[in-house]
Amino acid sequence: MPSATVTIDSIAAGGDGVARAEGLVIFVPRTAPGDVGSVRFAQRGRLARGELVALSTPSPARVEPPCPHYTQDDCGGCQLQHIRYESQLDAKAHIIRDALQRIGKRDVPLPHVRPSPSPWRYRRKLTLAMRRRRSGWIAGLHPYDRPASVFPLRDCPITEERVLTIWRDVLDAADDLPDAPELRGAVRLDEGGASFVLQGGHEWPGSARFFARVPALDSLWWEPEHRQRTLLQERETAHAPGASFAQVNAGVAELLREHVVARVGDHAPASVVDAYAGLGDLAAALAAQGIRVTAIELDPEAAAWAARRLPTGSRAVAARVEDALPGALPADVVILNPPRTGVDVRVTRALEETPDRPRAIVYVSCNPATLARDLSRLPGYRIASLVAFDMFPQTAHVETVCELVPEHP
Repeated sequence: MPSATVTIDSIAAGGDGVARAEGLVIFVPRTAPGDVGSVRFAQRGRLARGELVALSTPSPARVEPPCPHYTQDDCGGCQLQHIRYESQLDAKAHIIRDALQRIGKRDVPLPHVRPSPSPWRYRRKLTLAMRRRRSGWIAGLHPYDRPASVFPLRDCPITEERVLTIWRDVLDAADDLPDAPELRGAVRLDEGGASFVLQGGHEWPGSARFFARVPALDSLWWEPEHRQRTLLQERETAHAPGASFAQVNAGVAELLREHVVARVGDHAPASVVDAYAGLGDLAAALAAQGIRVTAIELDPEAAAWAARRLPTGSRAVAARVEDALPGALPADVVILNPPRTGVDVRVTRALEETPDRPRAIVYVSCNPATLARDLSRLPGYRIASLVAFDMFPQTAHVETVCELVPEHP
C-alpha cells in the first residue's frame, strides 16, 4: 500500500480530514486541519482512503479525546472528538458552504454555526447494536472502519447519564429479550419519561416481564423482523409517542425552533404548511400565534398527536409530503424539515410550478449535501438567510436553516 507525507487541508462532510498528494484527494479519518503526517492509502480512481501512520506536526486544533472508546475502539459514533470545539464549528461551516457551492451551485458566504449550550452529555436518545454472546447480551457501537463489528459500550460522553443508566437496566433484564442472535435497541428521553424501541426478532413472549424489570421506562415498542412497529406496553398515555422522531439535543432544538418561528414570522403569514411536521412542535407554536397551519407527517401516530395540539382552523395530515403538499398549497410560507435523504423531487416541483408561490420556504436540513441538491431543484428561489446549529457536537453532522424567497416576487 503506498504512503505519502501530507498536510490536512480541511474536514469533509463525513468527518474525515482531506489531503492532496500525488494528484489524489486522500480522505484520512481522525485528522485535523493543519496536521502534517505520514499517511498510508488505498487508491480508488482519483480519490483515496488513508490511514494516519505517524503524526509529525500536530494541528493547533487538536485536543486529546476524552472518550476512551474513541481511541481504543475506533468508535464510529463520533468523528471530531480530537478537534477543539471552536474548530469543529468552523469545519461544519465550511462543509455547508462547500456543499451549497459545489452541489447546489449557490454562491454563499460562510454561514454562522450556533454552538450547542452543552457540547457533552446532550444526547437524549442512544441507539445501540445488540449481540448475543455466550456470556449474555452486549450492546454497543461500531468501529468506524469495521461497520460489521460491535464493541460493548461502557460510557458515551455525548449522551445524558440517565439514558446510559436505563441502558444498563435494559441489559440487566436482557434474558427476557427475544431469542435472536442480534437486535437493535434505542432508549429515548422525552417530556413524558423514557421509551425503549427494540428492532428484530420474531417472537417476544417475555416482553411484559422485561418491561416490569425496567421501571424507568414509560413505554415499550417493538419492530419485529419484516413487520411494523407496535406499542407493547405503556404506563401512561398522556405523553407523546415514544417511537416518533424527536431531536436528540433539547437545548439546540429549542434555539432552532425559535429561529424558524422568527424567520416564518418575518413574512407575516396567514397560512403555513409545516411539512415533515413530526409531533407538531413548530406547527403548535405557529398556530398559537393565530396562523392557520397545515401539518403534514407520514407517521400516523405523530400526526395524530400533532392534530390534538392544533386549534380549530389548523389541521394535521397523515401522508407523504409529496402526495399531500400540492393539495395544501397555496400557502404564505412552507416549512420543509425532511430526513437526511432530503425531499422528493415532486416536492420541489410543486413549489416551483405552483402559480401562487409562497412568500418564503424555510428549509431545515440535517444533511448539507441533500439540502444543496434540493436547492438546485428550486432555481426560482434565492437564499435570504443561512444559519446553522450544532445539534450534534463531536460529530460531523450539522443542522442548517435555509430561508428562501422567490427570485422574482
